[in-house]
Amino acid sequence: MEESTAVNDGSVTGTVPADDDMGEPDDAPMPTVSVDLPAPAHVAPEHELAVAIDDVPVNPGQVSDETSTTMSVVLDSSAHLQVDPEATGEHAEISDAVYSRRDRLRGQVSDGPEPAAMLTAERLLDAKKRKRPRPEGGWPAFVYAITFHLVNLGDSPKVRARKEVDARIDRQFEGGTRFVPVLTRKGGVGKTTITALIGMAMADVREDRIVAIDANPDRGTLAERVNKQTRATVRDIVTQAASINSFNDFSTMVSRDETRLDILASDTDPLLAQAFDENDYNVVADLCARFYSVCLTDCGTGIVHSVMRATLQRADSVVIVSGGSVDEARLASETLTWLESNGYADLVKNAVVALNTGTQGTNLVKLDEIEAHFTSRVREIVRIPYDPQLAAGSVIDYKELRPLTKAAARELAALVMDGLPASKAR
Repeated sequence: MEESTAVNDGSVTGTVPADDDMGEPDDAPMPTVSVDLPAPAHVAPEHELAVAIDDVPVNPGQVSDETSTTMSVVLDSSAHLQVDPEATGEHAEISDAVYSRRDRLRGQVSDGPEPAAMLTAERLLDAKKRKRPRPEGGWPAFVYAITFHLVNLGDSPKVRARKEVDARIDRQFEGGTRFVPVLTRKGGVGKTTITALIGMAMADVREDRIVAIDANPDRGTLAERVNKQTRATVRDIVTQAASINSFNDFSTMVSRDETRLDILASDTDPLLAQAFDENDYNVVADLCARFYSVCLTDCGTGIVHSVMRATLQRADSVVIVSGGSVDEARLASETLTWLESNGYADLVKNAVVALNTGTQGTNLVKLDEIEAHFTSRVREIVRIPYDPQLAAGSVIDYKELRPLTKAAARELAALVMDGLPASKAR
């Protein structure tokens, strides 16, 4: 008698023993019997049941809660905006098919009334009939005129380049006012003139307000670069700060030129100018931050003056002014070294150097070598060419500047804007 048993995946297979007494041959097939046993069940311990999630199917189209009102949104093919009138606030049906024209041909009438939101410009305006803007520039404008506006070559390369610089200067920001000090350790290199040029180039393009503060403790001359419209100075801003509640109040204390650049003059009395300190600058800067998008600061040559510390703490970028002589270039480079050694290395990397080539000694100096030196230390460098109007040291008529001078001022303003942060906490 033979007997065997096999267990496989919860089943038992048995073999019926062969009985020699029954007279069956030894090689006769033996019947088998299979019995299916239940699969072993896993019983979770109590600590698993305490944190387990019930295995309940969830319908994403229905949010139910016994203690809250239930609302289901159903999208159907109806063209009407439907709300079930019998719903008691617990169910509602709404269709958005009325807002889609995907399955309709052009000009095909909708099955139901269309809402006003369907009358979009993309749907109604014919792109083939839209005219490109009138081209600017000599040859493109001439072709456009003689072909009776049928051929539009677009703007000339010169015009496109001008518009690209305009777009950079008109860069939009988020957050508070951007502060840009203009400084150097050497006097007489045209720092005040460069400040005025940057401000005029910005104000001539941008629609927001630009202000330039004369924070020179040694009787600055920034206000003399425009036609003065007031006798007020930074001292008046400090003493009357509590009564300045609006831009109209503030605007009576600044002089505005034809480009809409506002300039706040320094004290004309040397004794009062020396008294303009860090706290006074913060008062003026706080008020400017309420009304202006960009604030330029014409700093004095006293780099260790307390005003300089307050100016650099607010700075988002800096402009270093260098003349074309050996000592002017060296002192400008030392200004960068002083900034690096006093914790303003990031400002140095992001700085822009304005190389004023209208100073004495420029013709005897290799300007390329000066540019190579500053290029290794700062982000960008711009040459400001000689201009008789700037050399006179008087009122600057921005529109009457030489084309090369105006182009350099615009590029300098664009580079400053390129380096300002796009967002800033107020």
